[in-house]
Amino acid sequence: MLLESFDWGLEARTLQLLFGLGLGLLFGIAAQISRFCLRRAVAVDSEDRGAAGAVWVTAFATAIVAFQVASTMGFIAIEEHRFLSSDLAVLAVILGGAAFGAGMVLTRGCVSRLTVLSATGNLRAATVLLVFAITAHAMLKGVLSPLRVGLSSFTIDLPFASFTELSGGAALSSAVAVLAAAWLVVRFRPSWRNVLLGAVIGLVPVLGWAITSVLLFDEFDPLAIQSAAFTLPWADTLFWIIASTAVPAGFGTGFLGGILAGSFASAAIRGELQTASFESAAQTGRYTLGAVLMGFGGVLAGGCTVGAGLSGSAALSVAALLALASMVAGAWATSRALAATPVAVPA
Repeated sequence: MLLESFDWGLEARTLQLLFGLGLGLLFGIAAQISRFCLRRAVAVDSEDRGAAGAVWVTAFATAIVAFQVASTMGFIAIEEHRFLSSDLAVLAVILGGAAFGAGMVLTRGCVSRLTVLSATGNLRAATVLLVFAITAHAMLKGVLSPLRVGLSSFTIDLPFASFTELSGGAALSSAVAVLAAAWLVVRFRPSWRNVLLGAVIGLVPVLGWAITSVLLFDEFDPLAIQSAAFTLPWADTLFWIIASTAVPAGFGTGFLGGILAGSFASAAIRGELQTASFESAAQTGRYTLGAVLMGFGGVLAGGCTVGAGLSGSAALSVAALLALASMVAGAWATSRALAATPVAVPA
C-alpha cells in the first residue's frame, strides 16, 4: 500500500527494517519504564504480580481489540501465516511453552524483559540472550533441528485455527479480554502510567502485522509476514552479526535494535543505568539452563511471551493461545518448585 503510494527510494526490506526500528524504540521505552514482563505476573515470588498482571493483560486485551479492528478495515492480512494453520503441532507447542515458562523463571525474566535489561547494563541478561539466541538457532537450523522436526511431527487437525472463525468469536473474545483487564486494573490498582504503557505495548504487534502484511508488502518481492517477536529475530540477528555480508537484516533485527536503543535512552534519562553480573557459579548455571530452555521452548512453541503471547494471540490463534497457556503453567509450576526448595536452587 505505502510502496505504491510513495516513492521511498528504498527497497521493501530496508523500509521494514526502519519501521521495525521505530516500533522497537516505542516498545523499548514503554517496557523499560513499566518493567513489562509476564514472569512478574506469574511467579509466586513476585511482590507485585497482581499489578504486573494487570498491565500485561491490558497489553493483551489491547492487542486483540486493535487487531480485530485493523483486520476488519483491511490493514492486516495474515491468513497464510503459520499461526492460522489448522495443522497444530500440539506436543511441540505444549512442551515448548512449558519449557519457555520454566526458563523465564530461572532467568528471572522473559526474553523481552532481558532484552530491555541488557541495554541498561545487566550482564546477566546479555549472557542469557547470547545463550538463548545460539540455542534457538541450533533448534531452527543447526544440530538440534532434528529434535524440533521430530517433536513437531505429532499434529492434530483443528476444526478452526482462530476463534475469529467462530460466529461471534472475535467480539466475545475481545469483550472477555477487556473485562479481564478492567477487573485486574480495578482489583490491583497499578499506576495509570503503567496501564497506559501496557496499552501502547499492545499496539506494537498490531502495527507490526499491518506494516509487514499490507502497508509495506511488495507483491513482486514478497518478504515474510511477521510482527513483534524475539525468538526468531534473536536467532536471525545472531546469524546476521556473524555473516552480515551474506544475510541481510530485516524487520526483526530492526525491532531488536530499536528496543536496545529505546531501553538504553529511557534508562539513561531516568538515571536507571546500572551494571549487574553473576554472583556465583550456581547462579550462572541456573541462568544458563533457563536460557537454553527458553531457546528450546521458544522455537517449539512458535514464539515467546510476545511473539506468541501478544502477536499470535492478537489474532486469537488457537496455537498461540495454547502456547501462552503452556508458558504460564510452566512458569507457575517452576516458581512454586523453586519457592519450595530455595536452598537447593539459589537465586
